[in-house]
Amino acid sequence: MEQVPSTGRPVQITVIDGYDLKGFKGDTPVTFIRAEFNNVILGDSAKITVSPEGTAKYNFTSSFEFNPEGGITLDDLAHKPVFLTMTEVLPKEKKQKDEKTLVLGQAVVDLLPLLEGQSSFETTVLLHPVPGSPLETLRPGVKQCSLEVKVSVSEPLLTTAQVLGGNLLKVTLEAAYSVPESFIPLGPLQNYMVGLQVPSVGEKDYPMLFRNGTLKLGGEREPVPRPKKWPIANILAPGANNIPDAFIVGGPYEEEEGELNRPEDREFRNQAECMKKRIIWDLESRCYLDPHAVISFQKRIADCRFWPVEITRVPLITAPKGKAAKIDKNEDENQLSFHGVTYVNMVPLLYPGVKRIRGAFHVYPYLDSTVYEKTKCLFSLFRDTGHNLIQNNKIGGIISPQPKPIISKNLKEDKMQAPSIKSQSSDTPLEAEPSLYHNPEGQQYLEAGTYLVLEIQLDKALVPKRMPEELARRVKEMVPPRPPLTRRTGGAQKAVSDYHMQIKSISRAILDEYYRMFGKHVAKLGYELDSETLEEQKCQLNYELNCSGKYFAFKEQLKHAVVKIVREKYLKTTPFENQEELQTFISELYVFLVDQMHVALNQAMPDDVQGAISKIYTSSEQLRLFAFEAEVNENFDMAAVYYEERLVREPQNLDHWLDYGAFCLLTEDNIKAQECFRKALSLNQNHINSLLLCGVMAVLMENYEQAEIFFETATCLEPINVVAWTLLGLYYEIQNNDIRMEMAFHEAFKQLQARLMKQKSAGTVDYFEEGVKMESSSGPWGNTNGSSVTAVKGEAPTGTGAALCILDEFLEESSKLKSESREPISMVQSQDPNSSQKPSNMFLKEMPARKEASKCEVSSALLNSIPYYVSQTPPTIFMETIRFLMKVNAIQYVHRVLAHELLCPHGGPSCEYYLVLAQIHLLKKDFAKAEEYLQQAAQMDYLNPNVWGLKGHFYFLSGNHSEARECYERTISFVADASEMHFIFLRLGLIYLQEKEYTKAKKTYLQACKRSPSCLTWLGLGISCYRLEELTEAEDALSEANALNNHNAEVWAYLALVCLKVLLFFQAGRQLEAEQAYKYTVKLKLKDEALLAEIHMVQETVGFGNPSFCHPSS
Repeated sequence: MEQVPSTGRPVQITVIDGYDLKGFKGDTPVTFIRAEFNNVILGDSAKITVSPEGTAKYNFTSSFEFNPEGGITLDDLAHKPVFLTMTEVLPKEKKQKDEKTLVLGQAVVDLLPLLEGQSSFETTVLLHPVPGSPLETLRPGVKQCSLEVKVSVSEPLLTTAQVLGGNLLKVTLEAAYSVPESFIPLGPLQNYMVGLQVPSVGEKDYPMLFRNGTLKLGGEREPVPRPKKWPIANILAPGANNIPDAFIVGGPYEEEEGELNRPEDREFRNQAECMKKRIIWDLESRCYLDPHAVISFQKRIADCRFWPVEITRVPLITAPKGKAAKIDKNEDENQLSFHGVTYVNMVPLLYPGVKRIRGAFHVYPYLDSTVYEKTKCLFSLFRDTGHNLIQNNKIGGIISPQPKPIISKNLKEDKMQAPSIKSQSSDTPLEAEPSLYHNPEGQQYLEAGTYLVLEIQLDKALVPKRMPEELARRVKEMVPPRPPLTRRTGGAQKAVSDYHMQIKSISRAILDEYYRMFGKHVAKLGYELDSETLEEQKCQLNYELNCSGKYFAFKEQLKHAVVKIVREKYLKTTPFENQEELQTFISELYVFLVDQMHVALNQAMPDDVQGAISKIYTSSEQLRLFAFEAEVNENFDMAAVYYEERLVREPQNLDHWLDYGAFCLLTEDNIKAQECFRKALSLNQNHINSLLLCGVMAVLMENYEQAEIFFETATCLEPINVVAWTLLGLYYEIQNNDIRMEMAFHEAFKQLQARLMKQKSAGTVDYFEEGVKMESSSGPWGNTNGSSVTAVKGEAPTGTGAALCILDEFLEESSKLKSESREPISMVQSQDPNSSQKPSNMFLKEMPARKEASKCEVSSALLNSIPYYVSQTPPTIFMETIRFLMKVNAIQYVHRVLAHELLCPHGGPSCEYYLVLAQIHLLKKDFAKAEEYLQQAAQMDYLNPNVWGLKGHFYFLSGNHSEARECYERTISFVADASEMHFIFLRLGLIYLQEKEYTKAKKTYLQACKRSPSCLTWLGLGISCYRLEELTEAEDALSEANALNNHNAEVWAYLALVCLKVLLFFQAGRQLEAEQAYKYTVKLKLKDEALLAEIHMVQETVGFGNPSFCHPSS
């Protein structure tokens, strides 16, 4: 490291010009400048006459010697300015021996740029008038007097290493509020002092002292912004007390880092800062920290965390006259009164990128043992190291002493006696703990609720924070962005489309030619043309086309389109190896071209007899619901098929990748899950949930460096995201980085509180349990609120086919029936969304035209009108994170967060806490533990529908269907819905079917179809109607189920039964449909042997339905 030269170096201050000057006597006064630094007069300028324009050229240079080893140091340059006092020389009167002078004003030059590595700088400083100066009476709009000053040194005072490794510490003491009532403005003058020590050069601490606080009565709030002041007394001009461009701006209490920043402290703060007594300082003190001091500062913060800031009151002493005057030592020690201390948590300065902390801190009585326990500090700045503070506390004293670490006699005696104190029942020595009443005056601070407001600021953060550009670069290195797919202008589809276009063009040209040749003749005969006439016209047309050359023109017109088909469709661009291969290819191509020609001709001249073939389209949201159903039923292969189909349809949709990744986590395929999350991140590198999930996977796979990048990038892109900060804190906990963990959790809590306060002020505070609004969410990845995909899942996708029309009819019919359940089932009223056409199953009877009007989407107004259960307690940062992790099945990560929720001051065991534990154990099939946690949840919130819903799932999975039925019925009887109503309806309906209560089953499945239709809901409704012998309704419902999933063997089985039963009830044969449905039942391998036996029995009864030769009915 470079060493600063030990020899002193001069610092030169040059006053160049003065502007807009004015004196006591006339407009051209004679003035001079006196420069002063550190209570030392540096020199006076020559007497200069001010011009009539108010300018004066002084060109006055003064200097002082900077010597870091003694004399003026860097700390002096940091917090002491150069004072430039302008004095007017009055003209001599008669019989006057000496000239009279009057001070006009005072300017202040801040030397801080020298500590920033500059060797010279120029500045224009204002000349602040002294009381009674003519400069005070300037008219509005008139420029204030100023001086142009240049400060220079021969070489920079700091080396490169000091500039890069050093730092500048600024401490601003604003005020002490709610001071004891015994503080009164009357009586002896008091000096209210605050002090703290900071590391300086070497091992010596540097004291920062704030004196001469002003005691003020309450009645109004201190104005903001207000200027910060120099910590120096006896400044002549009042305006010169203010530090240039430095102001106290205040701010919301919630954004402070102190102790009184909670919402419940707001009322006390407002009252204390408006109505109660306070002591005002508004002083800023600075201290330069060299690289060694910076390291020591960081280490001490990490070791001690809390920093003692002492406050005291000492009487102002009038300086005694005469040599005989002497202050008694005992009297001197007793002058220290109201000795208090505040403990400032300095840990936030070790957070990445943090340079400033500001807040309000309680004042406690100064007790040696407490101070040592909290701060590891052995000495008191005022009592043990500051006897000379009191001795120098005379009226007009302005010095800033360098205290010596002298231990007082009383303190030494206390420390010698402390180890000798022993317990009466033990030989173990006890630490001497002084009572609070050893400092009765300090106790008054506690009783009054006194607190200090101060700010600590650094020029550079102790721990640098990664820049957003660096984080974005690192993310790109780990997950390269996926370029958008380029839209191809060619391709097989376009080649075929171009071929169709040419066919249509040529066909129109041939028709025009035919009409030109035979149009009049055909018009006379009408449609009475025999085959011979048509053949003759065909020959004449061919002859004409060949003779005119149009035939060859048509061939050339088609040639390019055929070549494109060969290249794009058949991918053939190389010569054929032999003649046989060529002939085979030509034959295949010819068949294809002829078929496509017919397609094009049919499009140009459609056959009126041919009917339109409607397509059955399943939306992405429906596929998501089907996948959730398969997950809950543990049919993971089918769930994977649905997820993969969504990806094939929309590979650029990152929500599909995130859903598939969450499914892979459920199946414990972490590698594939990580691949999915990174694929989503490659589509949008600013997507917060993708970044968080990539970070979670990196932690699970122990790629900790990557995890930090992902989490930190998420907090940088969205600083208000509570889950991002919490996950970052959990990562730091794994790394045993307690300080950064505390930082992240603190920021998460602050953001959560800000959000809740904003919601409260807007009147929309609803503490929704995450996962509650699953049925109204078409996709969970737009925000952190989404559906839970643990033991139970739910969704409300768009409707299908003639679903809602049929449901309207069913609801109308069912409204006439009386419910036999113990709890009423509330029905959901429908609104009329847009309709579209959709066919029934091709093997079943044609549905009436009225039922073909399908409803493609469930109205968002309908879904939003459904009430959901609202938690009565606000969430914690950990519970919000648990909801996010449960949604993506990151169960391994959830356990760590649950531990924090349990220990969180605002959390602890709650109903939702036990519900999460129960869900986890249900996933693991640990029914004993799940039952235990469900009982705990029920005890805490008996009216929570989620508790009863999850209890129903527990009993259902453990085989106790009677208890499950009771829980499900209780759940749907609540006014507010639980978070998994879809599967509650499905399983309750299944229980009703097993217990042969088909009417109740029908009503339950109707509810499910209305809210979130799927193959399973329509199947359950179809089975219920079939068992009630409502065959028409059963066929309609089973048709909808088959349209949504034609690979469900049970749907085909019941369709076969319906077709067979039609003969018995309506005497109408449905043999073909019955055989086709049975064929698919066998092909898809129906596992329900009882249902298969029932089909065989009905087939034998009606005498048809089984096309196999081995069956008697065939």
